[in-house]
Formats: sequence, C-alpha cells, structure tokens
Amino acid sequence: MANIKDVARGAGVSIATVSRVFNDRGLVSPDTARQVREVASRLNYWPNGVARSLITSRTHTLGVLLPDLHGGFFSGVIRGLDVTARRAGFHLLVSSSHSDTEELAEVLRSMRGRIDGLVVMAPDVDTPESIRGWAGEVPIVLIDPRSRIEGYDSIAIANFQGAQAMVRHLLALGHRRIATVTGPERNIDAMRRLSGYRAALREAGRARTAGLEIVGDFTEPSGFAAVDSLLDPHPRPTAVFVGNDHMAVGVLRALADRGVRVPQDMAVAGFDDIETASYLNPSLTTVRVDTFELGARALRRLLQVSERKDWLSGHVHEVLPTTLVIRASCGGAAESPASKARSVRPRAATFGRSARRADAR
Repeated sequence: MANIKDVARGAGVSIATVSRVFNDRGLVSPDTARQVREVASRLNYWPNGVARSLITSRTHTLGVLLPDLHGGFFSGVIRGLDVTARRAGFHLLVSSSHSDTEELAEVLRSMRGRIDGLVVMAPDVDTPESIRGWAGEVPIVLIDPRSRIEGYDSIAIANFQGAQAMVRHLLALGHRRIATVTGPERNIDAMRRLSGYRAALREAGRARTAGLEIVGDFTEPSGFAAVDSLLDPHPRPTAVFVGNDHMAVGVLRALADRGVRVPQDMAVAGFDDIETASYLNPSLTTVRVDTFELGARALRRLLQVSERKDWLSGHVHEVLPTTLVIRASCGGAAESPASKARSVRPRAATFGRSARRADAR
C-alpha cells in the first residue's frame, strides 16, 4: 500500500507539500497540487482520515438532518447537498428525524464530534429551539421557511408567493370557489402556503368559506381522503389548490374514482413539481421548487458560515424563488411538449448585518 513518502517521491515534492495539499493548507501552487493528486490517484493513496482529523481538528464531514429521506422532494435536496459537498472535499452524514423531540435529540447527540457543520431542514414550529443545545458547537444552517430565526443562517422556499401566484392563476381562469388541501397544521411550509392561498382570495374579494380548507399531511393517502370533503359542499368548488404534489396525486386518483373530470369538472393544482407531475393524466399544474438548488445553496451557505470566525452572529436568510408551471390539470393551457412556466420571486427585505431576499410576508 502506498504511503505519503511514495506520493512525495512520485510527484517530486516534499512530504510537507503532500501534507499541505491534502489538508487544504494553501501555500501550494495549483499545478503542484494537481500533480500531487494525480500521483496519489495513480498510487491509490488517500490519507488516513482519523489521523488527518487529529492533526487538523476537522472531520471533513458535514451533518444533514431532514424530516424524511423518501420521495422526489427530499432526494433532490440530498443530491444538491451531496454534489456540492463532494466538490468541496467533504462527505455527508445524513439522517432523518421527525417531530419527536427525543428522536431529534438522539440523532443530534450521535453526530456530536463527528461533523464540522450541520444542515437541518426544520419545517416544524418548535424544531429550531431544540437544535443548538444538542448539536454542540458547530456551525448550523437551517432550511426553514420563516423569514428569520435568531442565531441561525437559513434558506427557505418562497412558499407564500408561490401559493399566492397559483391561486391568482386559478382566479384568472374564472374560478370563484377554490378549495385547498393543506399540509400538517404545525408545519411552517404548510402554514405559509395556506397564507398565500388566503391572501390571493382576499385580493379578489373572496371571503374564506367554511369547508373549503381541508387539512392533510403531505401524503398521497391524505390527498385521496380529502376528496370526500371536497365533494361535500354545495355548490362544489370548481378548483382546488393542493399543498404539495404528493397529496395532489391522491386527489387526482380519488376524483377519477368518483367520475369527476379534471379539469372540466374541477381544476387541480399542486406545489413542488415532483418528477412524476408531468407524467400524470392529466399532467399536473404546480409550483416548481428547484430542490437540487435548495440543497446546494444550503451547503454553500454552511461552508461560508464555517469560514467566518464569528459564525454565531451576522446571520443571513435567503429565499429560493419558485416557478409557476401551467399544465393540463387546471385547464389553463393546451398540453404541449414544453409547459408554460414563469418565475415567482419574493420581495426584498433587510435585517441584521447582512441582507438577502427574504420571505417578508
């Protein structure tokens, strides 16, 4: 097995130079670093990770904590995180944790001492307050929909604006009784999307109507079950904005089983633009979230935070714009190879010592 002396000899450099290359210490020209890595690759050499960590006090591993690891949304986020981490020379330690406080604490304690930083998707109301004490003294970036959380850098989706734009679109098509199927009641993403739905109706002078806001849980079965409530009111709603695409899949299936035609009898729109949305029949009108970019931005933000000496202050909140994607399920456009899409961006807001776009409403 090759060792560091073999690499130094093969590259024609000192052992100290090889060490600097693999410990990212700088002071090595790009050409020399490339030559060292090429020789190391040819000799199948890689520095011992444990020894390297003892020397540098860094693990070169970043933690990721998500509420779920299944489905197109989370796989896109993980891909964005992983690709960006590997390009920067880091590995990921990925885990999932739901709303249970003890489970969250256990996962975070298990990561202590094993990671250089942590990305947490925190959609539930109480999650951020539970993190800092259990995670230890590492930089933390939240993927969280609130406009700002004291003590954390964060990145969010333009939930409010995306939902508002979709309901405006349904209103422009002539719909006046528009229902919604929401996500879990303590989920901030769900709350922001519900707020956007309500705001669009208020703008159009449409008062909230009892029976048109149905609570789901972001799963296909809850969307399927919601159709019973959708079809109860008289007169029925002519359109439904569903809080995510997985629930929209359940809604479409249940409507088909009941003989309700989409979009002729009821228009359906979702949120997220999961991979299967364009392959449904009818194809699903939805709000697109670039999940890969969401993960990539969160990882880049964590790396930037890690480089700051004062990473406990000067926090930044970023908001990822969403895109309205018009397909056949809302009846607003004929099906075509390229769906109509337009970007939905949040308003700008400034706070703290740094400023970025923020989900200000």
